Amino acid sequence: MRLAGPLRLVVLVLLLGVLWVLGSLFSGQGSTYNKLRQLLSGPLDQPTAETKPRKYKCGLPMPCPEKHFAFRIVSGAANVIGPKFCMEDQVFMSSVKNNVGRGLNIALVNGVTGELMDAKYFDMWAGDTGITELLKFLRPIYEGTLVFVASYDDPATKMNDEAKRIFSELGSKAIHTLGFRDSWVFVGAKGIDNKSPFEQHVKNDKSTNKYEGWPEAVEIEGCIPHKQV
Repeated sequence: MRLAGPLRLVVLVLLLGVLWVLGSLFSGQGSTYNKLRQLLSGPLDQPTAETKPRKYKCGLPMPCPEKHFAFRIVSGAANVIGPKFCMEDQVFMSSVKNNVGRGLNIALVNGVTGELMDAKYFDMWAGDTGITELLKFLRPIYEGTLVFVASYDDPATKMNDEAKRIFSELGSKAIHTLGFRDSWVFVGAKGIDNKSPFEQHVKNDKSTNKYEGWPEAVEIEGCIPHKQV
């Protein structure tokens, strides 16, 4: 019975404390509640800022060295999505720009300045106009010109020996095996000493195709050194 008095006092103090906290919340002064919440909350309850990996020019995961051009090329997907060319964060060719088409899509770029010189596509399936115009386009290319190439639908049906020779001289390794509806992306240059390191080629194969009659799209990205003058 002697403890009844002290217990009542403790209960009364606790009750007053609870009433004071509730009164602070309802009166717009929640500082005590916030402090209590901070004390009780663990590290997992603290908000964390989402960290996204930084992207550089043309979406590259790393920046290019000084005096190098950043680029990315994606081939067409089946006969539905057109190819895309990006260099130094500038899109040269794409479906959005409405300057791509079935066959071979090619952009010529000044290897010194990175300036786009010309961009065209050549139908390699129907008629002979595509291959005729392609040869007219490729023959005058001078040394130091960067040549960006991407397939869309079919890049090879009308390909002839002269065109294969020119692409080979530009640094292509895959040109002699390029076939009907293959996926192909390539960056070469007039006057290149060795085969280009920038090339991807996937054969049209019914057993491995991603899009029924077409293989998966392919892409390449990287850094191209400026042409020294």
